Amino acid sequence: MNRLAALLARETTLAWGRGGGPLVAVGFYAGVATFLPLAIGPEPSRLASIAPGAAWVALALASLLSLERMFERDYEDGALDLLMISPAPLELTCLIKCVGQWLATGAPLALAAPFAAIGLGASPALAPMIFACALLGGVAFAFVGGIGAALSLGARRGGLLTAVIVLPLFVPPVIFGGGALDAFTNGLPWTSGIAFLGAYAASAVAFGPLAMAAACRNALS
Repeated sequence: MNRLAALLARETTLAWGRGGGPLVAVGFYAGVATFLPLAIGPEPSRLASIAPGAAWVALALASLLSLERMFERDYEDGALDLLMISPAPLELTCLIKCVGQWLATGAPLALAAPFAAIGLGASPALAPMIFACALLGGVAFAFVGGIGAALSLGARRGGLLTAVIVLPLFVPPVIFGGGALDAFTNGLPWTSGIAFLGAYAASAVAFGPLAMAAACRNALS
């Protein structure tokens, strides 16, 4: 347990400082929320209708920013080789890397999501729902993004390749989360959207580390 705790502390620290950590992601998120009214007009009714969906799209894009370096730094300095031969299974190491990524990026973005949506005109009553959806979506983005980061190891322009791989996989959480928020706003049944989002996140947690470990072994072979 001490080794796992130390590994989690290491990965969280690296993720926190990798490429600016949460400051860059939250800054990007705030930038999208600031520029959106300039692009579509300042009418409150129009902004309020698109605020939850816009917040979700911005969340997905902001989650991409630090994915490139999730495995690349350890791959370049040889730490990934040591992690692969350590007593802990590589799948568990990949899981911990994703948890560190979520703690450093996903959780701060989830905290910022209600403020961004309310700033765009969403009702403050939506804040708890937006926060819950963003937390679940952040988990899905971290673990699915980890798959893309592992698959692009050693490739030129790895950040672009990572984005190409993971953006289609980011679509279901955006649909489920945005649909749940839209249904909640309109007084319609919304639990199915949350259930699908939770199921997607759970599947990413269950199967993502297996795919990441296989991709890392392939890159090191």
